[in-house]
Formats: sequence, structure tokens, C-alpha cells
Amino acid sequence: MAEGKRFAAVQLIAQAGGRLYDANYDSRITEAVVECKDLCYDYNQLRPSAYAERAAALRNIVGSMEEHATVVSPFWCDYGANIHLGENFYANHGLVILDGAPVTFGHDVYIAPNCVFSTAGHPFDTEQRNEGLEYALPITVGDNVWFGMGVLVCPGVTIGSDVVIGAGSVVTKDIPSGVVAVGNPCRVLRKITEADARRYERWVAE
Repeated sequence: MAEGKRFAAVQLIAQAGGRLYDANYDSRITEAVVECKDLCYDYNQLRPSAYAERAAALRNIVGSMEEHATVVSPFWCDYGANIHLGENFYANHGLVILDGAPVTFGHDVYIAPNCVFSTAGHPFDTEQRNEGLEYALPITVGDNVWFGMGVLVCPGVTIGSDVVIGAGSVVTKDIPSGVVAVGNPCRVLRKITEADARRYERWVAE
């Protein structure tokens, strides 16, 4: 479980409550980010077959995780302490989580390669942005959610349960449960129905 500087940093950001804070020049925050990047670097150097070592290293990075969670390297995050992984969580190559605010995943969440979950946003005003200010809003994902390749999830988004997010989608607003949603910006395409259970023919090896 994440601790030390990283836990203190996310507690500090939480006090901002979605307001602008100094993400670039406050040493309490910048040092925590560097510490987390070092941990991610070490994690990414582990052999894929080093299952026990990888599980222990991942548990040391994130704030909490259930017994069975898999994150395929490379994986990068800002603090780790704000990341919470449910049971049977699986993320393929290239996951990036910018976790200034909490990023919470339910059970049986599957993430395809090169997806980004960013709680961090930046002001439109040039002077504020150049001061290194940003804000952070939480991202929450329910159970049984599948993210296609290259999905981007923006700050403050909540995604319900039993959802498919199509490849390349940019999720800027909340998505309800039980739907397929796609596009930029991501919109609900249709509901998931019983017919989807018969959509694909199953092959059984002899």
C-alpha cells in the first residue's frame, strides 16, 4: 500500500477539493511524484513471469487492490496512493493513471492497451497555467466494465457497471450502467441486451 510522501501528497491535494493547487513547484507534491515514478520504473523492469514480485510491487504502488489484479507493463501513475483496484482487474500494456484525485475501479474491469485515466485538469487562463496550477477531480468506474484500445477518461467522470467503452473514445461526461458508449466525445450508442450473449460463436479446442 502506498505510504509516506505519496500518501501525504494526495491528502494535501484532497484539501484543495477540486480547486487549483500548485502541482509543479510545491516540493511536497513534486517529490512524491518522483518517488512514484521510481517505483513504476522498478515495476516495469520486472520479468513478466515474476508473478509474486510483480504483485508485491504493484501493491506497494497503489492505494489498495484486491487479491487478483494484473497490470501489464509498462504502467505509469503520478502518486499511486489514489488508485484502488477491484477484484479481477486487468490492464494491458500502456496504462497511464494521473491520480491527483482518487481513481476507483470496481470488480472485473478490463482495460485494453494504451488507455489513460486523468483526474488532472489545467486552467484555460494562461497565467494560471504557467504558474503550474492544476485541479484534480475523481474518476469512478463500476463493475464489469471493458475499455477498448486508446480510451481517454477525463477528470470527474463516473462510469456505471456493465459498460463497454469503444476503442478511441474520449470520455468527458458520466456514462450510465448497461450500455455501449463510443466516440469523441463519448456518447451512449445503445443498451447491452440479452442478444449480446449470443453475438459471438464459441470455439472449443479438441
